[in-house]
Amino acid sequence: MKSARLAVDIGGTFTDLALEHDGRRTTTKVLTTPSAPEQGVMTGVKAITQASGVAPGDIALIIHGTTLATNAVIERKGARTALITTEGFRDVIAMGNESRYDQYDLNIVLPEPLVPRHLRLTVPERLDNTGKVLRPLDEAAVRALVPVLQREKVESIAIGLLHAFVNPAHERRVQALLREALPNVPISLSSDVSPEMREWERFSTTVANAYVQPMMARYLRLLEADLRKAGATCPLFLMMSGGGLTTIETACRFPIRLVESGPAGGAIFSAHIARECGLENVLSFDMGGTTAKICLIDGYKPQTARTFEVARVGRFRKGSGLPLRIPVIEMVEIGAGGGSLAHVDSMGRIGVGPESAGADPGPACYAHGGRHPAVTDANLSLGRYDPTRFAGGSIKLDVGAAHDALMADVGAKLGLTAEMAALGVVEMVDENMANAARVHAIESGKTYDGRTLIAFGGGGPVHACRVAEKVGISRVLVPSGAGVGSAIGFLRAPVGYEVVRSLYQRLSTFDVAAVNGLLDDMRREAEEAVRLGSFGAPTVETRTAYMRYVGQGHEIAVPLPASVLGADDVAVIRERYDAEYTRLFDRPVPGSDIEIMSYAVVVTTVAEDIRPATRDESLFEREAVPARTQLVRDTTTGEVAEWGIHDRSALEPWITVRGPAIVAEDETSTLIGPGWSAVVNGLGYLELTRD
Repeated sequence: MKSARLAVDIGGTFTDLALEHDGRRTTTKVLTTPSAPEQGVMTGVKAITQASGVAPGDIALIIHGTTLATNAVIERKGARTALITTEGFRDVIAMGNESRYDQYDLNIVLPEPLVPRHLRLTVPERLDNTGKVLRPLDEAAVRALVPVLQREKVESIAIGLLHAFVNPAHERRVQALLREALPNVPISLSSDVSPEMREWERFSTTVANAYVQPMMARYLRLLEADLRKAGATCPLFLMMSGGGLTTIETACRFPIRLVESGPAGGAIFSAHIARECGLENVLSFDMGGTTAKICLIDGYKPQTARTFEVARVGRFRKGSGLPLRIPVIEMVEIGAGGGSLAHVDSMGRIGVGPESAGADPGPACYAHGGRHPAVTDANLSLGRYDPTRFAGGSIKLDVGAAHDALMADVGAKLGLTAEMAALGVVEMVDENMANAARVHAIESGKTYDGRTLIAFGGGGPVHACRVAEKVGISRVLVPSGAGVGSAIGFLRAPVGYEVVRSLYQRLSTFDVAAVNGLLDDMRREAEEAVRLGSFGAPTVETRTAYMRYVGQGHEIAVPLPASVLGADDVAVIRERYDAEYTRLFDRPVPGSDIEIMSYAVVVTTVAEDIRPATRDESLFEREAVPARTQLVRDTTTGEVAEWGIHDRSALEPWITVRGPAIVAEDETSTLIGPGWSAVVNGLGYLELTRD
């Protein structure tokens, strides 16, 4: 009987793989192949099956996550897309909501829509806000668009009509008419992709889905075929941005739901580790080769959201990107990874990212043609990496190349040695990540008091102690397999699907029957999507309402009773809303009516029951002896000293490692800074505490 499960996570620099079989785990990293990502995946599959002794035909399930959809939007490398919308609304995706992310910038740059104006086409039709037909669809006008679409060589079509989230009839008819003439052109409907009010967000999400659909469908089908040729005949599942798994058919239809699939796996990994260790509230810190991701986890569950921005033109500026209205795990993602490039700006300050060296050519020390210094070059120059053991010895690092790049781009411009330039680069990237974490906590109405930082990714354990110091956290946890944490997180994710619908209601006139009917339809749709991949496993349903006081502009999420709603539940919903509003904004608004803008129903397979591991601190008496020493420059003091180097595979449970020290493993290294110590717990995880 097949029992092995394989996870594959494509990042900007590395492709991570994790294979679990017979209670054992095998992991590996290979360089991503940007021009043909499936080649890197297949290289990794070959390597990990050979290392584990598991044949591809013995794999029962493959779970995949990728940033390809995100990168296509950011780099503007998607399909040539047209938008068909209601007459008079062709400029909605350009006008947005007319807000400015920086009201004092007279030369503000706003994100360019993915569809140029000449490909935004309109048809006469009109529905009112209840879905009633005010103006019938002009089918002749729809047919007249076909020659235009053919002449412009359009590769994908997005259809977004006014109020289609209430009544999709006109959108579906436009789709049917176009399919008659253009059977091979994929079509995305806003009533399928994002059936919620707010035209800008709905149209933008639908356009983005259409923009990446041909590329993603082609890639996924090609990968599926390559896996079959290699002998892996098992199902292929995709990780979604909201934290659930879905089938390849759904992923090909709604690829926009994959934009944050890799980071979502990391958040699930952290939540699983937190539950294993009995840590109810933690900060997930995932630093890879291109970006760093920070996520708050409370009650063993990552924060979730309904909106997301991609391709921001203003760094860290909300409102400067293209809005996507999809289920996502809420996190802060910044351009601060091992491949993030360092530079000196016009004011003489060291800057890091968001540009990245990626996998090709990579940091200068990779000796693959990179000429500019990255964070990895800085860490190497500070003595934090062993140049002969990086990535398990698969990549030999060139210390001289890192030194030269740091001097050319940073040191020479500021009158610093290469080592001091490296110190400045690392301190700057640590501060960038800590500042992002501070802002994330403030925006979430939370603090870091009593939290543990869970560090993973290739760079997370390297920078965790310093970031923790900066945000006021005194405990860090580095789980086993940290270097490929997101991939392992895929193996912990449930099969799930979220359906969102808009139905405007006020609590003062709440229509219980209408809401129950809507929620039942949503449940059936979600259950059907999950059924294809759950293989009969039990499922659980959660319901959420997005609510606000009448007159406000933004909603907050409030959980609904899971059963059929009754008249008495209206008061319960009001109490829950007031409690959540008070948590976020300190006090409710008595006497104000509340309106519900939309509803979400999530159906997932039941999560594995995990009991926290026991601890026996009386065993923390043995102290590890380093295997060797290495000269390392401390980023806090700038002093160089001999640090002990420990091989993680040789550390036994309940043994203590005193800082300063480095615990090395194939996929990452854990830095235990001065004033810190670490204990290997019963699960094999490193628990770092600040003395």
